[in-house]
Amino acid sequence: MATLEENYRLFHNLFLFLIIFSFSNYWVHGDGGVDEAVGYGYKLKSVYLDSNQKWLTADLRLIRNSFAYGPDIENLNLFASFETSNRLRIRVTDSEHQRWEIPQEIIPRISRFPHRSWSEHHHPSLSDQSTSNLIFSTLTPFGSQFPQCSLQEEGDHLSSSQNYKTVQKQKQNYFMSDPISDLIFTLHNTTPFGFSVRRLSSGETLFDTSPDASDPSTFLVFKDQYIQLSSSLPEHRSSLYGLGEHTKKYFKLQHNDTLTLWNADLPSADLDINLYGSHPFYMDIRSASSDGRVAAGTTHGVALLNSNGMDIVYEGDRLTYKIIGGVIDLYVFGGPLPHSVIEQYTELIGCPAPMPYWSFGFHQCRYGYKNVSDVEGVVASYAKARIPLEVMWIDIEYMDAYKDFTLDPINYPKALMKQFIDKLHQNDQKYIVIIDPGINVNSTDGTYIRGMQADIFIKRDGVPYLGEVWPGPVYFPDFVNPLTETFWAGEIKMFRDIVSLDGVWLDMNELANFINSPGTPNSTLDDPPYKINNQGIRRPINNNTVPATAIHFGNLTEYNVHNLYGLLECKATHAALTNLTGKRPFILSRSTFVSSGKYTAHWTGDNAATWEDLAYSIPSILNFGLFGIPMVGADICGFSGNTTEELCQRWIQLGAFYPFARDHSAIDTIRQELYLWDSVAATARKVLGLRYRLLPYFYTLMYEAHKKGIPIARPLFFTFPEDIHTYEINSQFLLGKGVMVSPVLKSGLVSVDAYFPTGNWFDLFNYSNSVSADSGKFFTLDAPRDHINVHVRESNIIAMQGEAMTTKAARETPFHLLVAVSKAENMSGEVFLDDGEEVDMGHERGEWSLVRFYGASCGDNVLVRSEAENGKFALSQKWIINKVTFVGLENSGRMMGYELSLVNTTKLYANPVLKTELNNNGKFHVVVISELRLYLGEEFSLQLRRVSF
Repeated sequence: MATLEENYRLFHNLFLFLIIFSFSNYWVHGDGGVDEAVGYGYKLKSVYLDSNQKWLTADLRLIRNSFAYGPDIENLNLFASFETSNRLRIRVTDSEHQRWEIPQEIIPRISRFPHRSWSEHHHPSLSDQSTSNLIFSTLTPFGSQFPQCSLQEEGDHLSSSQNYKTVQKQKQNYFMSDPISDLIFTLHNTTPFGFSVRRLSSGETLFDTSPDASDPSTFLVFKDQYIQLSSSLPEHRSSLYGLGEHTKKYFKLQHNDTLTLWNADLPSADLDINLYGSHPFYMDIRSASSDGRVAAGTTHGVALLNSNGMDIVYEGDRLTYKIIGGVIDLYVFGGPLPHSVIEQYTELIGCPAPMPYWSFGFHQCRYGYKNVSDVEGVVASYAKARIPLEVMWIDIEYMDAYKDFTLDPINYPKALMKQFIDKLHQNDQKYIVIIDPGINVNSTDGTYIRGMQADIFIKRDGVPYLGEVWPGPVYFPDFVNPLTETFWAGEIKMFRDIVSLDGVWLDMNELANFINSPGTPNSTLDDPPYKINNQGIRRPINNNTVPATAIHFGNLTEYNVHNLYGLLECKATHAALTNLTGKRPFILSRSTFVSSGKYTAHWTGDNAATWEDLAYSIPSILNFGLFGIPMVGADICGFSGNTTEELCQRWIQLGAFYPFARDHSAIDTIRQELYLWDSVAATARKVLGLRYRLLPYFYTLMYEAHKKGIPIARPLFFTFPEDIHTYEINSQFLLGKGVMVSPVLKSGLVSVDAYFPTGNWFDLFNYSNSVSADSGKFFTLDAPRDHINVHVRESNIIAMQGEAMTTKAARETPFHLLVAVSKAENMSGEVFLDDGEEVDMGHERGEWSLVRFYGASCGDNVLVRSEAENGKFALSQKWIINKVTFVGLENSGRMMGYELSLVNTTKLYANPVLKTELNNNGKFHVVVISELRLYLGEEFSLQLRRVSF
């Protein structure tokens, strides 16, 4: 008679056979002409527990081999750990061979895992085409040093109330929880196996790889050059955002879409293709569950830290990663609100770099200015038109034959350039130049000679790889090589000694290449078995870039580090400028990757002068806020193609409220400087006037982004996560938590349908205009050609300054405090103040002030007070609040007036003047108190009292 164990094994094998048989309808065509399944998944072999109960690791064994996209890796190791109370890391890799993953030296992050130094690691030769052997791992495989939990022992209960972490087995599932975390990690002992992450508080599943036995596309597949990981989603409750860089019609990701990540020199005017950057991070905001356990707006995030090319297939009810190398290094961020997810994500990858104050002014650029005189004329014309201009940019035409770190001796000679830049600086304006990575192969060029001597170029077949871009034949600096940073800093210094530049614009750094080099014969790097959807047509990954078989320092292949090039160039440039100037650098980069925001700003690339591109700019900018790059903008008026007067007028209305505001156009287009049309010039003065008044607000949002990672431009659901209608908004955005921008995005319209979440909203161009929404709904607002709707919501206190032609002049004007009164909510706001260029923004030993404002409405009284942190700096600058405006004071219908009184020790240094008016709909009073002369660095408390006549 068979034993129970024999019966169990018989049943288990029969079950496996049935599962494998059911795969017969899921095949791919193999290279050898044989149809076969992509993979069959893995089963749990054993589970291990760290003796300190701090993490869980499991050994996985392949169920059955498949040769589609190459053979499967037989044995895997899964490692799960709570890195913080709200961040869970799950890592899966080959348990027997080391594989490529992003080193700590490139993206530092807090981790429980031991890491090796990548620069010291030995790598086999390129002739071995296995990516696992070409590269290295940062984690030593786990083995028997961990106590083993046998899967056959049903009675095990692996928990202890004394331990900080617990791991338990229930019904053959294994789960790990943390007493101070709302996240639970579960290993599912199914065949094939899966894992999931859910919330303890609600039971809501956040990420779930539990396989559908009838659908092999849901199984974990792990080959050398093809990794598949799939998670199910609640299709009708889940709203996803992120996974860029792509130009999209909608901010919210749409079902049945493939999002490809492979950095490429492709125009952002093209929809739904991979562009300049790769950011495998998404945010998932959920609507309420039917049982009421999950509130609307509950949010989590997921990041896959992998630099290899990939397709991410989003089907609505499922998200599937298809990656051509590396490891699975997954992070789940518990939130549970949108802003807390971004805080948690940027805590891992690094918070954004602070931008200098002047960078929030208006920027002008064009590819194709003829000479120094032409550029001088542009600057003079802006001044004549009384349109603010902070920074003048010049594209590659300033170079001698497009060679980096040179000047065209005829059109941009050294002497004239020096005079021009000196005059800019005398007028408190700035100058920025473009630098491309390709160094012209030219035996008379100093940069080329020094690069060859330092041996810092990317190689292929043992010699520097020869590409082609604007100057013709080029070699590309290898920024993986530590010596390249020294070389690059030296070239920037020598050029800056000639041209006193204030920032650097990094273009073409995907890497872009004008030629397609032939692949290495029989190489699966140049021609991987799985073809990602490059350019939307599955074009070869080598097209118009450096070949995947090219070699970087440490024997790293371009195949693995391709997407990191822009990040590494930004990092080197940031270090160079910081060391050279001792000031906060400004860098603008086209190519980005995870953590690029620590070093650079970004623009959305080569858009087009179309109404569609105007609209698409909003989802693009909001996405980069999620990616930790808050200083972002699109080319105002459009880059390629000819703009029109109406389009440019509407675009500057929107662009004035981008975090980064720059007009830029291509060489073969009509000129589009803002002064060229009277209507555009008038609108520019109006909207840039408001932008410059809001500079303290923009800059304070930069401080918040630097400290917490929270974006400057935000989707509406950041402030109103419980309002599910905000999940679908693509045509509006918030600056901070309470200023909403609602632009016109179509030709011929003189009104706009704008969504207003609950509350009272006040027009920032005319405080007498307001919109009140008892619950979120759309309103049709007037929007004549010269107007954009910008509103501030009740409960916000905003510090502003005066209009000016430069940011320095604006900083010398008195402050104006705008108080949007709320009867239902407390009011708050803050302003951060420093010199605008200190390297460490808000450093504990730095010179800065942070002034917080608080307000409350009680009966007939409104109280506003301030608290000053490090107030001495603000006092040293003699900044004063000269005016306070109260909006949102409800009209009771009686004859009323207002009087101002001082509370506690508040000092006034002038005699204030109080003026009251009724707003246009008769619902609210507007009270303006001027001639206050309150020192911003001194704490104050004001009380506005309503009195009857």
